[in-house]
Amino acid sequence: MSPDSYSPSAPNEVCANCSVWRSANLKKLGVNMEQWDYVVALAGNPNTGKSTVFNALTGLRQHTGNWPGKTVTRAEGGFAYGGKRFKLVDLPGTYSLLSTSLDEEVARDFILFGQPDVTLVVADATRLERNLNLLLQVLEITDRVVLCLNLMDEARRHNVTVDDRQLARDLGVPVVPTTARAGEGLPELLQAIAEVAIGTIKPRPHRLKDEPPVLKAALNELVAQLERAHPGLANARWVAMRLLGGDESLAAALREGTLGRLEQAEGAMA
Repeated sequence: MSPDSYSPSAPNEVCANCSVWRSANLKKLGVNMEQWDYVVALAGNPNTGKSTVFNALTGLRQHTGNWPGKTVTRAEGGFAYGGKRFKLVDLPGTYSLLSTSLDEEVARDFILFGQPDVTLVVADATRLERNLNLLLQVLEITDRVVLCLNLMDEARRHNVTVDDRQLARDLGVPVVPTTARAGEGLPELLQAIAEVAIGTIKPRPHRLKDEPPVLKAALNELVAQLERAHPGLANARWVAMRLLGGDESLAAALREGTLGRLEQAEGAMA
């Protein structure tokens, strides 16, 4: 299927239910969606070719600056596909979302509070086991994920074989093999992003939910409190787990209503 023949239908129910809460948080995060249909978060470990994927998808349609209220550099750009415009936000390269560093906090806040229509996770096909840690953490926050299995040329050179179809079945999300620097797999990647964004593909990640009874009771109680206090929160269960684990920055973000000290953007990026 070519981009020109791709005709997305109306936004799916998740987008249709995006509230003022989500829009306000995107604005706080510095994202101006006035001329865009969807927002895509780009995540990944350092040295996975994430920047190459970003450049390949956005070309010269890029802006750089800092995250509002942070010293962390941000980049965002965009691309058009099937008559829709996608804003791509490049998150800091991180190994986890446990908020042990400013980069991790920025990435976590955007995925959790910004509720992007798609989170594109870039992984190094030659070091997949190491890269899956971040992916699994992202999948605890959102279903709307596409895995970009990058550096496939390096994998072939090292005689590493990855069964992307089986991996997609095991994870419950689309997996697209690419060699971004050569343009390999990019048309398929664009299609996967678009189909998840509009709801043609509805990922169903496999998650472990077998907590001990005492923890499960505390978790359920906290989830109920969070959902009453913060309607529209993307994944109250994940937030509750992090709060029970002592995540102070997340507790502050919810207590202060400022997304972890993020300030209102002054002149969001176009």
